[in-house]
Amino acid sequence: MPLNKGRSRNMQANRRVDTKPEVRLRSALHRLGLRFRKDLLLRLDDGVRVRPDIVFTARKVAVFVDGCFWHVCPVHGREPTRNEWYWTPKLRRNVERDRAANEALAAAGWTVARFWEHEPLESAVAAVAGLVRNRT
Repeated sequence: MPLNKGRSRNMQANRRVDTKPEVRLRSALHRLGLRFRKDLLLRLDDGVRVRPDIVFTARKVAVFVDGCFWHVCPVHGREPTRNEWYWTPKLRRNVERDRAANEALAAAGWTVARFWEHEPLESAVAAVAGLVRNRT
């Protein structure tokens, strides 16, 4: 039984997929006629498994929409003030996992695009569209 039922319920409500910034980006890309897979598990040659938010398989473009708290945004990320013994290592592991995923994807010939949840939608859409259309 969890120590705090309310906090446990809040943590379970945090979405891994279909976050609002991710859905907004996907919808805008779809309106442009771009077709993609969402939340597709990629098993790379070196045994690394990566699950980008948006995947253009034919063009080998992987897109991630990172939350400011969970991925330690340099602008909006903040140090946890409570239970830092738990949160600080957890958030550090998230950042390390992101870096390892970027490196593994690049080594496998993929182009990686990462956007913060607070970035303007228009610039993210333009960047992804440009990557997809310029990649052969």
